[in-house]
Amino acid sequence: MAFKDVIEKEPRRAYMLTNEAIVRAALEADVKVVSFYPGAPQTEIMDTFDRALAHFDYRMEVAANEKVALETVAGAAMVGQRSLTSMKSVGTNVAADALYSLAYTGVKGGCVCCIADDPYAHSSQSEQDGRWFGSTSYLPMLEPSDPVEAADMVKASFDLSEKYESLVLLRTTTRVNHQSGVVQLNPITRTPFEKLSWVENRRKYVTLGAIARAGKERVLEKMERIRNEVDLARFNRVEHFDGQELVIGKEAAAKTCKVGIITAGVGYSYALESLMRLGAAAKMLKIGVLNPLPEDVISTFLGTVDQVVVVEELSPYIENTVTALAKDANPACEIIGKRSGHFSEALEYNIPIVIGVLAQVTGKELPFDHQAHSEKLMKLAESLPQRLPVFCAGCPHRATFWSVRRALRKPDSVFFANDIGCYSMLSLEPIDWTDSLLCMGSSMGVAAGVQHSAQERAIVALGDSTFFHAALPGVVNAVHNQDDMTLIILHNSVTAMTGQQTHPAHPHRAGGMPGEQLDIGAVLEGLGVGKIVHIDSYADVKANIKACKEALDHEGVSAIISHGECALYHFRNYRHAGGKLVPFFVDKDICRKAYTCIRDFMCPAISIDPSDGKAQIAPELCVGCGVCSQLCGWKAIKSTATLQGGENKAYMELEDYHELQKVIQGKGKGKDNGNGKSKSKGKSKGKGSAKKGGDA
Repeated sequence: MAFKDVIEKEPRRAYMLTNEAIVRAALEADVKVVSFYPGAPQTEIMDTFDRALAHFDYRMEVAANEKVALETVAGAAMVGQRSLTSMKSVGTNVAADALYSLAYTGVKGGCVCCIADDPYAHSSQSEQDGRWFGSTSYLPMLEPSDPVEAADMVKASFDLSEKYESLVLLRTTTRVNHQSGVVQLNPITRTPFEKLSWVENRRKYVTLGAIARAGKERVLEKMERIRNEVDLARFNRVEHFDGQELVIGKEAAAKTCKVGIITAGVGYSYALESLMRLGAAAKMLKIGVLNPLPEDVISTFLGTVDQVVVVEELSPYIENTVTALAKDANPACEIIGKRSGHFSEALEYNIPIVIGVLAQVTGKELPFDHQAHSEKLMKLAESLPQRLPVFCAGCPHRATFWSVRRALRKPDSVFFANDIGCYSMLSLEPIDWTDSLLCMGSSMGVAAGVQHSAQERAIVALGDSTFFHAALPGVVNAVHNQDDMTLIILHNSVTAMTGQQTHPAHPHRAGGMPGEQLDIGAVLEGLGVGKIVHIDSYADVKANIKACKEALDHEGVSAIISHGECALYHFRNYRHAGGKLVPFFVDKDICRKAYTCIRDFMCPAISIDPSDGKAQIAPELCVGCGVCSQLCGWKAIKSTATLQGGENKAYMELEDYHELQKVIQGKGKGKDNGNGKSKSKGKSKGKGSAKKGGDA
C-alpha cells in the first residue's frame, strides 16, 4: 500500500486499499474536479487525492461539509467536467437535499458519489444503511466487494453517468473500504485541464414546479433504460461452489443446487469463505448493482434452488425484493435471512456469523466452535481493565474542559449539549459529562430548545471544523432569537478526529497550498454574539477559569474560543520544524500523593507508581505541554529540562506557538500556478525548546 502505486503512470499490479483503488481508478478515468469533507471509513479517499494533487492537473477542495462537496462536483459536471466526491453515510444526510434534486436535473460530465456505510458504528453515531439513497432518489448505485471491483466500478460509473446524464452512487462499507488486494494498474493518459465554455454547453439545471414534475418522468424512464444496460450485467454474476471448486459464468448458471445464496459487497466474501471452510455446495448470486436491482436475474436464480440464504448487513434491502419475487418465481423456495430470524439487522457480520447459518442450512459440521471460543474470550475479557477512548497526551481539550468545569463550579448544574469530534469522548468515563449528542451541529438546535424549557443554563461544545460544517445556522438562530447559551469552540486548527485535515480556519487548503484562513472570533462578532472570550489552552489553565466564568455568566449568547492545536498535529509539526519535546517528571521527594494530576486531569502519560504509590510520568508518552505542572498544588511536577540545567518551563510559551505557526505557514507559501503545484522559497527551521527549556 505505497502511495507511489497510486500515482504510477505505467501499467503494473499493485497491492492497495479499496480507498486507494478508488482514487487510482478516478485518475485513470481522467477526473477533473474533486471535493470532500472527511469522515471514516472513506477519509483515505480524500487524503490520497490531497497527496496526489501535486502530480496531476485536477482541482480539489476540502469543503465545509458534504452538501457543499456534492454541489461542487455537481457544478463541475454540469459544465461537462468529470468529477467525484465521497462521504460517509451519515454525511450523505447532510448532502441529501442536493442529492435528490440532482436525480431530476441530471449532469453532463461524469459525476460519481461514493457513500461509505459503517456497520457496527465503528466511527459513526448510527448504523445507517445508505443503500436506500439509491432506490429512493432514483439514482443508479453499484457496490463492490473488493479493491479490484471498486476500481472497475469507478470507471464504469463515469461512463454510465455520461451515457445517461445521471449522478452515479458507489456504495461501500467499512470492511470493504479498508480491505486490501492486488489491483491491476492501467496506463494513466490524462488530458490537460481546460475550462469549458458554459455558453456553448448551456442547459438548464432547475427543479421547480412543472419542471420538477417533468423531471420525475424523465428519471423513471431513465431508470428503466439503466435496468437493461448491458455493460452493468457483468457486475451481477452467478457462481457455483461444489465444495472444492468455484465455477463462474454460464456453466454455473446452468447448474441446479438445493441451496442458493444471494449476497453483495463484503457479504459475498464472508459467504464464499464460509462455504470453503465447510466444504459445502451452494449456488451464489453476487449482486453488484444495488439500484436498479436485477429483478430478472434474481427471479431466474430463484427458480434453480430450493432454499436461498440472503447474506447482507443492516436492513433487509435485498431480502425484501427476493421475498417479493419468490412468490411468482418459486413460491416453494424457503427464504433464509433476517425475516426468518437467522440474521440480525444489528451490527456487522463476520465469518462466525455467516458460517453458523450456512452450517445449519447445508447440514455440515462446523470446523470450529466459534460460539464457545467467543464465550471464552468474553470471560477472559472480564478480568481485564476497561480501555475506553481517551484524549491524547497533550490534547488541548483536556486543559480546556478542566478550566470550564471549574468555572461552572457544579458541572451537573447545566445542560451540556455536546457535538461530533474528539470532545465527544467527554460522554465516556471517567469524565461522563454529556447530556445530548446527536449529529454534526445539532448541539446548537438542542441548546436552543433547552434554554426555552429548562431552568439550567445550556452550554454547547463545538470543534472548529464542526462550527463551519453545520453549526453556523444554529448560531444565527440563537443570536436572532436572543437565546441564552454559551458556546465553547475548540479551535484546534484541524479536523482532528478524522486525521488532521484542513478546514476554513486553517491557513492551508487542499494540497498544502495557502488558503484564506477564516477568523472564528470575527465570524462570531459579525453574527452578533454578545460576549466572546479567548483562552489559550496551554498557557495558564487556572487564569482561564476566570475568563470562562465571564462568558458563562453573560446573559444572551456568549462564546469561549479555546486556542490550542490538536496534539498529534501540533507536536508532529513542531518536531519537523526543529523543535524538541521535553517531557515532565514527578519529583518523588515533593509528591504528597494528592493525585490531582490523575484524578482531575486524567492524562494517559500519568499513572501511579506501584513501588511507592506516588504519581509517575511515562517519558515516552509525555509531550511536555506542562499543564499538569500547573495543577499540582505541591509543585512536584517539573520539566526534565531542569535536570540539564534548563528552566522549569513547558516546551513552549505563547510566543513560541506563534513563531511555530510562522514557520509552518512559511513552508506552505509560494506561487500557486493553478494546477495544484506550489513553489517554495527555501526552508526554515523552527525554534527548538533547547533554547528556552534545555535539551532532554
